[in-house]
Amino acid sequence: MTSLKRINYPHLPTPGGPYVHAVRHGDTLYVSGLTAYATEAQGQTTQQQTQAVLEQLATIAATEGTNLKALIKITVFLTDTGDLPAIRPILFDYCDGALPACSLVAVSALFSPQVSVEIEAVLAL
Repeated sequence: MTSLKRINYPHLPTPGGPYVHAVRHGDTLYVSGLTAYATEAQGQTTQQQTQAVLEQLATIAATEGTNLKALIKITVFLTDTGDLPAIRPILFDYCDGALPACSLVAVSALFSPQVSVEIEAVLAL
């Protein structure tokens, strides 16, 4: 069995629950849902929050020696699907032509009223 490596990244906000930022299994990295909570984008527009989340994800990828072109799959959780047209260009920009598989989930709320988007990801390493 391939060993699992459970990872918390010191440059990201500390997880507020019983989980880690990511788990590495072989050459695959499973990233927990990231939000703009505890960043400057907390409470800002969904677009600003999406950018902050993708910056965190890009930093994780860089720490692991890769970039967002290594994304296999993302899941986007939105509290208002009306924000989708505004965040699509941000997603396109960060993926830089290497689009991952993607799911969109409409949710009534996330863990804080100041958070409107959460993104989890799977990356190839």
